[in-house]
Amino acid sequence: MRKGVISVLHVAICDDEENEIEYLKYAVEDWAKKEDIITNIETYASAESFLFQYEECKNYQILLLDVEMSGMSGIDLAKKIRQNQDNVEIIFITSHFEFIGEGYEVDALHYLVKPMKASKMEEVLSKAKCKIEAGEPSIIIHYEGEVVKLYEKEILYLESLSHYVTIYTKGKEYKIKANISTFAQKLSEDFYQTHRSYLVSLKHIMRISRDSVTLDNGGQVPLARGKYDQINRAYIERN
Repeated sequence: MRKGVISVLHVAICDDEENEIEYLKYAVEDWAKKEDIITNIETYASAESFLFQYEECKNYQILLLDVEMSGMSGIDLAKKIRQNQDNVEIIFITSHFEFIGEGYEVDALHYLVKPMKASKMEEVLSKAKCKIEAGEPSIIIHYEGEVVKLYEKEILYLESLSHYVTIYTKGKEYKIKANISTFAQKLSEDFYQTHRSYLVSLKHIMRISRDSVTLDNGGQVPLARGKYDQINRAYIERN
């Protein structure tokens, strides 16, 4: 996903009151309709259930989080999320003003105090959207039945073989059905096509030779004939 463009907005709602979940979900859907945004909304009745799912798939961009829940509180859940440096936009929902100070510890975007006005909810959601659009470039992929968000900074390079593209990160490989030329259009200018079958992150390049590029994890990818000067120029401009 290029910076400044949201294709699908992934939202989680975590509240232990069913009527609050329904209200928040309706409010998000109504706002998204006005903004002409596709949303994927998942709901959770406890911090524990959210955390269990979040460990498996960290693709949420906005989290609407009730502060006061039975079991783990919203504040404690937010602290666990921030321990991993995850940059999901957290919007706290609360009935009491005294909790607001704790939100600064976990870099909460905003506190919404019950009962909430629809106009205020829309204002805060728009603020979250703007922050996401101005943030780190990322892409959304479908991998093994799940929707996964990958930040560009995590990606070392991509390799195309037959009708598949393998995305190499420092920690994992993602093989998806895709065309590398079409996929390249989703990425920022920080990626360079060294070969018809390879896209490389300029941010992860350590050395460039006449026929290959060495990455900061020690891996190498081939460099097509005639591209040596071009990639050097692109590397200097992007770094």
